[in-house]
Amino acid sequence: MKLAILAVGHRQPDWVDAGCAEYLKRMPRECAASVTEIKPEPRGSKTREQLLAAEKARIDDALPASCRLVVLDEKGEDLTTLKLARRLEAWMQDGRDVALLIGGADGIDEALKQRAAEKIRLSSLTLPHGMARLLLCEQLYRAVSVLKNHPYHREG
Repeated sequence: MKLAILAVGHRQPDWVDAGCAEYLKRMPRECAASVTEIKPEPRGSKTREQLLAAEKARIDDALPASCRLVVLDEKGEDLTTLKLARRLEAWMQDGRDVALLIGGADGIDEALKQRAAEKIRLSSLTLPHGMARLLLCEQLYRAVSVLKNHPYHREG
C-alpha cells in the first residue's frame, strides 16, 4: 500500500519540506508515503465554487487509480494517535493505495467530500497549510511506529 498526500497549495517554506521529507523517508517500504502539491486556482474574480471546481479537476488528475480517498476536513472524525494507527492498519489490510487530501485556502469541493471513504481532522485548531502537511506526515510515521512497536511513540 502507498500513501499519497495530496495538498492544494503553493510551495512551502524549506523547513516544511525538510520536515515532511524526514518523516516520509522513515516510512517502511510496505507503507511508502509521498506528498504531491496541487496547484491552487488563481483567485481573480472567480467565485469560491469556480475555484473549487478547477482545483477538483486537478485533484482528480492526481488521485491514484482505485485508491481510498480520505479527506482532511474540520468536521471530520477526531482521531487519537492510537486510533489513527488502527485505521492505518485497516487500510494496509485493505490493500488499496490511500490518498489523503488537504484542501486549499477555500476548502475542498463538496463532490470530493462526498466521494471520500472517510473524513478526518488533524486538530480542532485552524492550522497553517504547511503545518498541516508536516503534522500529517509526522502522525502517519507515528502511527506506523505504534504498529511496529517502535519506541518513537510513548503512551502515558
